[in-house]
Amino acid sequence: MNTPYQPLSDRLRPQSLDEFVGQRHLLGKNRALTKVFESGRLHSMIFWGPPGTGKTTLARLIAKQSDLQFISLSAVLDGVKQVREAVEQAKLHREQFQQGTLLFVDEVHRFNKAQQDAFLPFVEDGTFVFIGATTENPSFELNNALLSRARVYVLRPLEENELQAVLQRGIAVLSADLEAELNLEPKAQSMLIQASDGDARRLLNLLEQAADFAEPCEEGKLCLTAEYCKEVIQGGMRRFDKGGEAFYDQISALHKSVRGSNPDAALYWLTRMLEGGVDPRYLARRLIRIASEDIGNADLKALQLAVNAAEAYDRLGSPEGELALAQAVVYLAVAPKSNAVYMAFKQAMRDVKASGSMEVPLHLRNAPTELMADLGYGEGYRYAHDEPEAYAAGEDYFPEEMPPQAYYQPVPRGLEIKIQQKLDYLKQLDAQAIIKRRKN
Repeated sequence: MNTPYQPLSDRLRPQSLDEFVGQRHLLGKNRALTKVFESGRLHSMIFWGPPGTGKTTLARLIAKQSDLQFISLSAVLDGVKQVREAVEQAKLHREQFQQGTLLFVDEVHRFNKAQQDAFLPFVEDGTFVFIGATTENPSFELNNALLSRARVYVLRPLEENELQAVLQRGIAVLSADLEAELNLEPKAQSMLIQASDGDARRLLNLLEQAADFAEPCEEGKLCLTAEYCKEVIQGGMRRFDKGGEAFYDQISALHKSVRGSNPDAALYWLTRMLEGGVDPRYLARRLIRIASEDIGNADLKALQLAVNAAEAYDRLGSPEGELALAQAVVYLAVAPKSNAVYMAFKQAMRDVKASGSMEVPLHLRNAPTELMADLGYGEGYRYAHDEPEAYAAGEDYFPEEMPPQAYYQPVPRGLEIKIQQKLDYLKQLDAQAIIKRRKN
């Protein structure tokens, strides 16, 4: 008989606190959830955090540790009927076995007000201990009545060393399945961890998919390269067929002619493509891209003119609207060039992919609700309009784990000359504020 398939992430679900990875701010020595485990005095809870951080597992472990029946519902699949059935099951279980129940509701924010209200009487009378899991801010998505009866615990994305521990467990299990030692080169491991973005479940799913590409490399060993991991992460590489090669060559020629400030060549390639039957709307979109990538803030009219040309073509159609595209091509070609924003964006994107989802510093968060204020949201924020010259000199707007970055480097052309002057002045104010702070 075939054994039913069980995902690796489910097989590796921790069966005890010793196996649980992450959330040290809740489960470390003298931390909130540790005290709950040790005391056995349970209260209703809301676990708020991104996917793959252990919300469901923690609820199961609490039930196991406290010797409670565990009932799980999903707000995506279940409704009031299933809630009532769970209530009856909890009552019957208490009568027959003198054992309490923990009711876990995943994606609880998807329940409407009436569905959330259905829990309240049974939370009050102790029919069950309630734990809800949500990826959304409870202040906005959950009823105040439910929030007032449950304590909110914030779960964080797993850190790199924690994901590494999860990955090694997964490799060990898959090695046993494959009856061979599964070897991932360091770059492959790093790639999977970065792609998981703090989500242990996603990490194990990616590992399981990538393991299918492992190849024999030594006796008793299977090796998995970074190239195969990249293919899994990206869902395979897209390729253009040879029939489209000339089209992309001409697009490249058009783009490079504009970038090279040659309006005549740019017009030639634009006309060549229009005559060849290329959709003018595609060319219009490409011109908008060129305006941002190669001109940027050196000439703010460039992007506006490219967008206007696209709108003009939509109104006029061919052939009249094609003149607007020609006008835009010539303007873009002769405009001052800057790729400063484009390069800054690429560097910022690389950093985001490498560092994952670092938390927003508390002082930069809004606190429209009492819960969020109690958690320290917005504390210490400096409102720029109340500062001299409407600038909070020396303030840091990056994540706490990340030093301030200088992505945007204006070029000495066009409007970016003035932008650089403004940025230099603001840096002087920052330096003066730092010196003043040190003296105090």
